[in-house]
Amino acid sequence: MPRIQQLPTSVITKIAAGEVIERPASVVKELLENSLDAGATRIDIDIENGGSDLIRIVDNGHGIHPDDLELALTNHATSKLATADDLFAVRTMGFRGEALASIAGVGQVTIQSRISSPLPAGGVGPGVRGDDILGAELTSNGGELSGVKVWNGSAGTRIEVRHLFFNVPVRRKFLRTASTEMSHICEIFTRIALAKPGVHMLLKHNGKKVYEVSSSDDLLSRIGVFFGNEVRDKLYAIDKQQGPAHLFGYIADPACDRGNAKAQYLFLNGRWIRDRSLGHALQEGYRGLLMTGRYAVAFLFLEVPPDQVDVNVHPTKAEVRFRDAGALYSMVLACVRNRLNEENLTSRLQPPSPSSNGGQAYFNPKPSEYTPSLFSKPGFPTFTKNPQQSVVSSPLSVASESEAPAPHAAVGMDGNEQNDDVPATDYGLLTTDQPAKPPLPEVLNAIQVHNTYLVVETTDGMLVIDQHALHERVLYEEIKERVQHGTLDVQPMLIPEPVELDAEQAALILEHRLALNELGLGVEDFGGNTVIVTRYPALLGRRPPAEILKRVVDHLTSKDRLPTREQLLSDLMSLMACHAAVRSGDPLAPEEIAALVEMRHLSNDTHHCPHGRPTALLFTRQELDRQFRRI
Repeated sequence: MPRIQQLPTSVITKIAAGEVIERPASVVKELLENSLDAGATRIDIDIENGGSDLIRIVDNGHGIHPDDLELALTNHATSKLATADDLFAVRTMGFRGEALASIAGVGQVTIQSRISSPLPAGGVGPGVRGDDILGAELTSNGGELSGVKVWNGSAGTRIEVRHLFFNVPVRRKFLRTASTEMSHICEIFTRIALAKPGVHMLLKHNGKKVYEVSSSDDLLSRIGVFFGNEVRDKLYAIDKQQGPAHLFGYIADPACDRGNAKAQYLFLNGRWIRDRSLGHALQEGYRGLLMTGRYAVAFLFLEVPPDQVDVNVHPTKAEVRFRDAGALYSMVLACVRNRLNEENLTSRLQPPSPSSNGGQAYFNPKPSEYTPSLFSKPGFPTFTKNPQQSVVSSPLSVASESEAPAPHAAVGMDGNEQNDDVPATDYGLLTTDQPAKPPLPEVLNAIQVHNTYLVVETTDGMLVIDQHALHERVLYEEIKERVQHGTLDVQPMLIPEPVELDAEQAALILEHRLALNELGLGVEDFGGNTVIVTRYPALLGRRPPAEILKRVVDHLTSKDRLPTREQLLSDLMSLMACHAAVRSGDPLAPEEIAALVEMRHLSNDTHHCPHGRPTALLFTRQELDRQFRRI
């Protein structure tokens, strides 16, 4: 076995670069952070060939003293820390003093800098101004430094990085195409431009302007530049102070959902970070408004005292550790949920203008994403669904669950009659008061279309309601209230029904039997892999208990991780409501239509079903007039 030996400096530098410098975007990030720490108010970035050939960043910051230029390219040399205690009071973007040295070790770097006037704290000597000191230039070829030269440029710093990874061909071989690398650079530019709205920033690629944001642009304007007016115009401002923590920014309407979390931007003390806990809190704030697999759009800024967070836990400072993560989680969840509750989130149809599509009117609404919460305000009366028959005579009326009719075809956990998807995330307890919702449009007349949709005349225009989704939401709220108050009707079984499962399924069911019991589903061990159902919710009528239990088993086994008790209760209540609600294809009598529409006004949360599908779409009178070219 080889003996232990001290690694040469060149190898150490390349190892450090491997942790900090992953691709050209990493270089851009580190250099931009240095410019911001230097107090720059304007930063110009020039990129060639996706950054593999050239990265040039010019700023008007304080600059670097000529005597410190060589030191700036040395490992662990920084002006931002002095003692170990400073690590717990970091207020700058960078602090380790290893980025420039790492970049210089894997690229051909030229750094030119001149101190600005007035000088930063510390100065250079009594009676000496920054204008009196000439600038300096230093080059590094893979870590080999040249001598410092005089440079008579303007105040600030100018850094060029050419031929990144020229001396590490394996790393250079793993770089993607220029367009892919440029997309990563654009993302870094976006994050920093959003975090620092007071800085003028310009990004060019191969001589062409990609982005330019002025120092006078506020945050909303910058969001419009990077994400378009469609997102900017659907944002809701948030602002909450809780002790020393301050949360502000914007959250988007659920209709602005995305297929991934890339449009969720979280900034801590002006620095972009990733945090699974706070990201989860954001998603939970949208619970019931986002369908499974969809993600909210948000731009959240969190300010906490530096001693309440440890930023020295990740090589690129993208992850942090909070001293009181639980309090921040609750703060984000409550702030987001309460702000959304202040808005009328009824989905609106977005038809094209009559001049497009040959004047043909159509719409393609986007379902918003949602998952239900146990802790919303309850209070919905329940009513039985109309049995499917050729002649409908009995209205939808307030009734006991024991009066529920015979079941119909199975309904999926996601609220779609043939889909088995389930809500994805669990959630925290919300203890803050819910603000009042805007009033829903007054209903004038309603008819049923295709035995599936209710078309309702309102003072605002026309509302199209999904009868299954709305009834499901109403039943969900009623079940939730009864579970919370212990008044859910159950049907004891004269002869318990055995259900045979495999070993894993039987263990899961027995592990969650207490939660199932709260929902009226009694399960006991019968030996081996068999369990017996001793009672079941009367709401589900004559649906076979074995079928109910197997649906629960399917839900539990579909999860990557076991759900929490609250999530399990929420999911199973959604399942019960979905099975008991009227279906697509069920004809409704006029009295039933009126009763169902009236239920929509009895809750703050009837704009989405428990699985996130909208219960209604609003077509305003103005949109109708525009489609018929009356305006």
